Amino acid sequence: MVSLYLDLPTSAQEAGQAPPAKIFPPDAFIHIRPDGKIVIQVNRVEVGQGTHTALPMILADEMDADWSQVIAELAPAADVYKDPLIGVQWVGGSTAIANSFPQYRQLGARARSMLVQTAADGWRVKPEQCRTASSIVYGPGNRSARYSDLANEAARRPIPDKVALKNPSEFKLIGKPVRRLDGRAKCDGSHKFAIDLDLPGMLIALVARPPVFSGKVRRFDDKEARAVPGVRDVFEYPLVKGSAVAVVADKFWIAKQARDRLKVDWDSDGIEHADSSRLFAQYKELAKTPGGVAVKRGDETAIDRIPESQRIVVEFEFPYLAHAPMEPLSLAVRFDGDSAEAWVPAQLPTWEQAATAEVLGLAPEQVKFNVLFAGGSFGRRGLVDSHLVREAAAIAKRVRGRPVKLIFTREDDMRSGYYRPMFAHRVEVGIGSDGAPLAWRHVVVGQSFVKGTGVAMEAVLVKNGVDKLAVEGSSDSPYDIPNVDLTAHHPTVNVPVLSHRSVGYGHNSFVRETLIEELADRAKTDPITYRLRLLNKDAYKFRAVLTLLNEKASWRTGLPAGHAVGYACNQYNNTACACAVELSIVNGRPKIHRVTVTVHCGLAVNPLTVESQFQGGIGFGLTQVMPRGAVTLKEGRVEQGNFDRYAPPYIADAPTDIDVHIVQSTEPPTGVGEAPVPIIAPAVVNALYHLTGKRYRSLPLVAL
Repeated sequence: MVSLYLDLPTSAQEAGQAPPAKIFPPDAFIHIRPDGKIVIQVNRVEVGQGTHTALPMILADEMDADWSQVIAELAPAADVYKDPLIGVQWVGGSTAIANSFPQYRQLGARARSMLVQTAADGWRVKPEQCRTASSIVYGPGNRSARYSDLANEAARRPIPDKVALKNPSEFKLIGKPVRRLDGRAKCDGSHKFAIDLDLPGMLIALVARPPVFSGKVRRFDDKEARAVPGVRDVFEYPLVKGSAVAVVADKFWIAKQARDRLKVDWDSDGIEHADSSRLFAQYKELAKTPGGVAVKRGDETAIDRIPESQRIVVEFEFPYLAHAPMEPLSLAVRFDGDSAEAWVPAQLPTWEQAATAEVLGLAPEQVKFNVLFAGGSFGRRGLVDSHLVREAAAIAKRVRGRPVKLIFTREDDMRSGYYRPMFAHRVEVGIGSDGAPLAWRHVVVGQSFVKGTGVAMEAVLVKNGVDKLAVEGSSDSPYDIPNVDLTAHHPTVNVPVLSHRSVGYGHNSFVRETLIEELADRAKTDPITYRLRLLNKDAYKFRAVLTLLNEKASWRTGLPAGHAVGYACNQYNNTACACAVELSIVNGRPKIHRVTVTVHCGLAVNPLTVESQFQGGIGFGLTQVMPRGAVTLKEGRVEQGNFDRYAPPYIADAPTDIDVHIVQSTEPPTGVGEAPVPIIAPAVVNALYHLTGKRYRSLPLVAL
């Protein structure tokens, strides 16, 4: 393989000057093979969001690479692959394309410049006399050279400080619908995920975990477990909180049979046994009192002077949610004493490499950290405590010399996983004479995602005792309401919680959008028109998607009898979207006939990815509406164990038709993985109101 190998200039540092702006070396991202294949390293794990295609598209377009020859690979953990804005290698917050768009354009442009300069020098012409297309440099006199023939010489050139980027009118890939590089393999079953990892000499580990969070092993009897042929070891090891018993065996089924034969006496004395019913009662009482200040605008007492006839007071309840990615959690670690190797579908490789090293007593650079494909995540692998790699490393440390794959069964993760926190809201809205909200008093109650974790992001996200992630969607409402009083309580509960796809918007947008639609109905105003009138002057993306929705959802007039339409909009990390949902009720369940979605994501790098993410996001968002779309706890134990009691939408629940329309824009691209998730649930219940006459304040929808 021929690589573009380049060193960063050091003359400024040697001269004692301030270091130049970081220029990412193309050789770390681009490998040009002798056969013309171009391998592009993707610095983000692919969890289904499409970055494995979109990022190579950006680089290849600026490089003028032959797209049919492009191969994408997931980059390992390394400093050079850190997010150029955030400073850690990660996937989260729908930031991959937004943050790496300039970086990958620069990488492609620098590689192209170096290849052109190499060809021009060989032909003794100026670079300006050359052009590039489909991995070929063309020069005067019908001369041409393939990138693969120029790569060795180009690799010896210094990286240009400045390069000219293409005018968007010259894009050949960016902005065009391009099929995913990993699509065919995923469809025919040849694609390999972490669960498929099979290394020479690899052992399998399954773990018996405490039935109550933070519980410990008091004692255990492993006699019957060790008697199963193929069992290598059974031992206790520490969790982030509490302890567990690991069974290490030659194969998965052997490990499971042995684990089933374990007799463990668990110690949960002095530990809170969380109970959903009790927690909701406590949360609802807390919601009657002000919490830490998230937003104060105007006169916080204005609502008290509004007549009761012009006020509404409502309460909302949202349960714990499981991430439940289709691929159960799986990862592997090998510890050799003075070095280690890990194979992890990691959302945070920088942190997880460091955590693996810490457990093994190594420096991070002594751990070769391979990033694998993940069959979904939805936040489950975005761990601030790195508990998955810590466990895998602790088990590998005991085994030594052989790779050990730690596997979670579906029940393991459902009953002993991390969850989207449960939340309760209490909102008082004072309505002005024009039908618009004049005052909004809102209390949010739920566990913090980061408060008390001690990680660096806590200082950034927690202000006045309020976790920004828990109130987003309410704190950044696009509506122009003169008097707002938003506060929050974050009780400490013995249930591990974690960001869930769309994080705080999942519950806050539901509250906001159902109440806004209720106010529109009360004012006898078209809900789209009402929202447009209420938007603040800076909400131009909301205005764009609502205006486009008004045009594209023309079907909403003249609906068949027994059908109704509901609306919702949302903005996640600067991507705005809106939807209209047509539904009826069939056999006591909502039947969604049509969803029209509009999105403003700046420049849509790959419109096919945008479409698929919105279709998938709508389906994912429906989970919290389904009758069995909740995780509940009874005396400290999770009651759900698999998809029989925590049911995602079935085919019959899926919309018959989802059409996605993109606002045309030349603004920098923004992410689309999480934006669509919060819009479907409020739109569904807004439509249901017109069929049942009931307002729905709690999810999931147990009964209509």
